[in-house]
Amino acid sequence: MADNHTEVLFGLYNDETELLDAVKIARDGHLDIMDVYTPFPVHGLDPILGLKESRLHIAGFIFGALGTLTAFIFMTWVFTRDWPIIFGGKPYWSVPAFIPIIFELTVLFASIGMVVTFYTICGMGPGVTNPVLDDRITDDKFCIAFKTTDADDSLVEKLNSFFTKTGAAEVHTKTI
Repeated sequence: MADNHTEVLFGLYNDETELLDAVKIARDGHLDIMDVYTPFPVHGLDPILGLKESRLHIAGFIFGALGTLTAFIFMTWVFTRDWPIIFGGKPYWSVPAFIPIIFELTVLFASIGMVVTFYTICGMGPGVTNPVLDDRITDDKFCIAFKTTDADDSLVEKLNSFFTKTGAAEVHTKTI
């Protein structure tokens, strides 16, 4: 049976500006960053890492349109075919009366659809246990991680000197 463990060398930083500067230096030095962990979103980190803009808003639009269609078609069917009652002098098919329900189902479908899509893409479903490099990353530390499973000693030494040069408060190795 194959061993699926990954060895990770990571440095912890105390400030997001130190982290941003370190990521710039790593990208300029063509170091292969495995991931960057922060306790809160850091403005400007995505372009420095070379990450593309999320397409989650496209999924939100599709799910919202599905909610709109579901509400409109269902209410049309109910009020014209299944239960056609004239109340308050309104016609069977009174579209302005449908607007609040259409709005609510649009928001409901978009929000639930985006959450399910996000969790599916990120692999964060029920029962999934993701490894944690350091508990302080979710509190007050910023982290750059490099995969060193198959790295030779010269690369590990280069990464350690990178962390020293960029002012990392701590450097650790962990197998996840």
